[in-house]
Amino acid sequence: MSASHVERRWYVRGCERDQGLALIEGDTVDLAQVARVAQTWHDGAPLTEIPKAASFVKLTGWFEVPDRDPAGLVESEWRHLRTEAAEVDWPEYHALVEAAYAEPKLRRLYPFTSHWSLRFSTSTRPSLSRDVLVCLHPRRGKDYIVTMGFTGQELGETATAEEAVSLAARNLPAHLDAVRYGAAGPS
Repeated sequence: MSASHVERRWYVRGCERDQGLALIEGDTVDLAQVARVAQTWHDGAPLTEIPKAASFVKLTGWFEVPDRDPAGLVESEWRHLRTEAAEVDWPEYHALVEAAYAEPKLRRLYPFTSHWSLRFSTSTRPSLSRDVLVCLHPRRGKDYIVTMGFTGQELGETATAEEAVSLAARNLPAHLDAVRYGAAGPS
């Protein structure tokens, strides 16, 4: 919890302990609402109950994966991306995330974004791999571009998110390792 130094506003951000990803966040001018969040969290309520206690708090889609299970981290990241995409006023981005999630070859990988381009890894945060080179770029009101790497060779432009995902899936490396925990250093 923090206070704005510019105006009377309070910020709440609840993060999971391993990677520091926000599980809940929000801001309000009502300090009593902040106290309700703190009390609800302190009382051990599940995350889904906190927005019911204080409506300014939003769930980010991420959830805590206490054992660092790579499959759980992949699921958490997908849920966050889908939550975020549904809230952003960019239909092409939302369509791209949903189409990628529907593709089993991509759904098994750890998704992440950079500059609103969808990328994939065979290791989770904090140390993402560089072995999945396809990158999907949505364009506002237009088509989609698929590249090898963020600024690499263009594989093609497509009219729909589904076509972009299909092109990306066809260009995945043949033998990808299962997703592993991306440890920052030696374990």
